[in-house]
Amino acid sequence: MKRPEAPIERLAARAFRVPTDAPEADGTFAWQDTVFVLAEVEAGGKSGLGYSYTAPAACGIIADPLAPVVLGTDVFDIPLLSVSMFRAVRNLGRAGLCSSAISAVDVAFWDLKAKLLDLPLADLLGIERRELPIYGSGGFTSYDDARLAEQLSGWVERDGCAAVKMKIGSEPARDLDRVRVARQAAGRAELYVDANGAFTPQQALSFAQRFTEFDVSWFEEPISSDDFRALHALRDRFPSQMALAAGEYGYDPFYFRRMLEAGAVDVLQADITRCGGVTAFLKVAALADSFMTPLSAHTAPALHLHVGCAVPRFKNVEWFHDHVRIEHLFFDGAPVPKHGRITPDFSRCGLGLSFKEVDARRFSI
Repeated sequence: MKRPEAPIERLAARAFRVPTDAPEADGTFAWQDTVFVLAEVEAGGKSGLGYSYTAPAACGIIADPLAPVVLGTDVFDIPLLSVSMFRAVRNLGRAGLCSSAISAVDVAFWDLKAKLLDLPLADLLGIERRELPIYGSGGFTSYDDARLAEQLSGWVERDGCAAVKMKIGSEPARDLDRVRVARQAAGRAELYVDANGAFTPQQALSFAQRFTEFDVSWFEEPISSDDFRALHALRDRFPSQMALAAGEYGYDPFYFRRMLEAGAVDVLQADITRCGGVTAFLKVAALADSFMTPLSAHTAPALHLHVGCAVPRFKNVEWFHDHVRIEHLFFDGAPVPKHGRITPDFSRCGLGLSFKEVDARRFSI
């Protein structure tokens, strides 16, 4: 039976600013709020949603140039829509803000397509697994030791996480003591550290060697994630039990291909809200599979849930403190962990998310 056509009738975006529940910082940045940009698309009598954690200016990009090139196009033709959007921002610069805006819109297309077919998105994509392991992520450098320990132990004891991650690098002199506190709080769980590119290669190697005392098994962005050659050199000298992870700042599949070709990582990270949405995330997953490299989803757990169930070599999804708060504030249907895992609600179509208009209104920009 031929499917009905569903030309896109409306594309719109809104921005919201959500204060953090305490000051937050990592190895290279500090913040006190998070901006959430919601994209909504309508076709065939239904609507789809997507979002990104970016700047309010993404709303302007969605209004123009993205909306003019997608309106009237069949929402089932998502590869065509993706190409059209990236061509539309050619002279603006693809990476960063433009890619984040495109990501939100692309996710909305997939959500709508699945709803029009009356399917959960994971079923539409094809399921390889029905649940995803999560790791608790936060442990900001702005936290004192008591809050650090409370947060990490909570993820292990309350949510059943088998791994937890903390930030390091803003005050290197404190990092060993903070990692010691985290190791005690995490108990038997794996301990990950994330420097957000704060270190030189020499500092990173020194810390990696010293972190073995605390059984750190994952060192994320020890140096700039753009320096593939230096990442490869570090990886060759890292302790054998410690994985080097990076990739969250990849804004197109070409970046990930170059990272993999350089042998820069043990675990490839990708962010559906930055890399180009579901369409691009599927391409990144295929690249990781071709290089036999595990893939980890960076933050935004509610958006990664369905696509993570469909791609090969999927390792885990980041249960990031800020985004978990926002996704539960803004959506009915946001995932809830059980025994360290999250599972799609297969009784709901698309992403399974319903936007809470009333609850979100007070954060509107």
